[in-house]
Amino acid sequence: MEVVRSQRRSPASDGVVPTLPLYRSAPQLEVRLEDFELFAIDRLRVLKGISDALSRGKKPDEMETLVRDLWKTIMSHAQASEVMNKDIISHFVLRLVYCRTEELRKWFLSMETTLFRYRFRLESPQVQRALMAEFDLPYKAVSKAEFESVKEKLSQVARSIGQYISNADTIFYKVPFEEVPELVASRRVFILKGHAYVAMNQVVSLIVTQFRSHLSKALVLTNRKWTSTIREREKDRLTPVVEALSTSYLGPDYSQPREFAEISLKDIDQVAKSSFPLCMHHLFEKLREDHHLKHGGRMQLGLFLKGVGLKLDDALAFWKAEFSRKVGAERFDKEYAYSIRHNYGKEGKRTDYTPYSCQKIISSTPGVGDHHGCPFRHFSEENLRAALGKMGVGNRAMEDVIDKVRNKHYQLACTLTFEAVHGSSCDTGINHPNQYFIDSQKILQKNNSMV
Repeated sequence: MEVVRSQRRSPASDGVVPTLPLYRSAPQLEVRLEDFELFAIDRLRVLKGISDALSRGKKPDEMETLVRDLWKTIMSHAQASEVMNKDIISHFVLRLVYCRTEELRKWFLSMETTLFRYRFRLESPQVQRALMAEFDLPYKAVSKAEFESVKEKLSQVARSIGQYISNADTIFYKVPFEEVPELVASRRVFILKGHAYVAMNQVVSLIVTQFRSHLSKALVLTNRKWTSTIREREKDRLTPVVEALSTSYLGPDYSQPREFAEISLKDIDQVAKSSFPLCMHHLFEKLREDHHLKHGGRMQLGLFLKGVGLKLDDALAFWKAEFSRKVGAERFDKEYAYSIRHNYGKEGKRTDYTPYSCQKIISSTPGVGDHHGCPFRHFSEENLRAALGKMGVGNRAMEDVIDKVRNKHYQLACTLTFEAVHGSSCDTGINHPNQYFIDSQKILQKNNSMV
């Protein structure tokens, strides 16, 4: 399958060919549809790891280590040429995936720019100079003679910000001072005759700005091509893959109970109170209160219960006991029992349906009278505070959760809720309601064994 056009490289300085692409144009390669999807999923794992770390407030040195480890573990497990192809192909595939709405473009642009920033920082000075040459930036490296003439001034500036110039081959660039206002404002550069002397480790901000600007424009153009030609032309083959990737769940499969493999009807209320995430806790409460849920709520809660170990017979008994109080036992058997058996793979195509991931739940759009979806996204702040209070989230933790919600970090808000309720950290973050349940049960069992 032809993915995109060939990628050209401008001549690199110092004879160095960078391994960090600028993604100016795409390669002309035959790519199997399977690889098309798998490459994109691997890159998506990297970007989502970066997103989680940023939303947790990781420091620059921690981010640099994280990016290096993610890239090495997920993207760099083949020969150099294969790694380069995977890098370029996965980037352009995700361009298609994330060009389609403003919200998707904004997220992708931010994560790809962050990835580029730290990959650039991890490169050698020679490779960094080669990348600068590819951008064709109008900045000149300071000659050794000129460096010696201003070395003392440069050293004074470096010392003032806690850095030191250790040798004469440190590379500086002369940049018009108005192009680095943030460096000028914080007095991190020496200025002479209208030019700022910018160290290589500071040039990264200029390079990243260029990269971000190019990618931002490219995403808009890609969206135009997608909507005008590609989507319709590839509607039977490529389009379903592209449209599914932005909501892909990348974690473990919870279609079958993994741990704590069975919950009984007699314990379900207690387990719901102690170990259900807010989205499922809310659905469970509404079911008990109204004795009914619309289709979206039945699917979200029903598949979750299946995944945490509620057997089919118990599931039928559970739903029938509630719905019968509203619609009667006969109507339940006629209109609702089939869909429950269907979710367990006992009807229709016998498909073993998978519980919904956080990403799928967050992206849902509940209507009036619906109770499914993610409370962190869909609740008003007043209702969310009330719900968190019922779960036992204290005032200080609640403010942290609300802050994440305001910044649209819904999964991190759920993670902070988990940590507040259980008094235990969750470094991996919450990515699936069934993961929340399992991690909760592990903590509770450990605590009970210590009593």
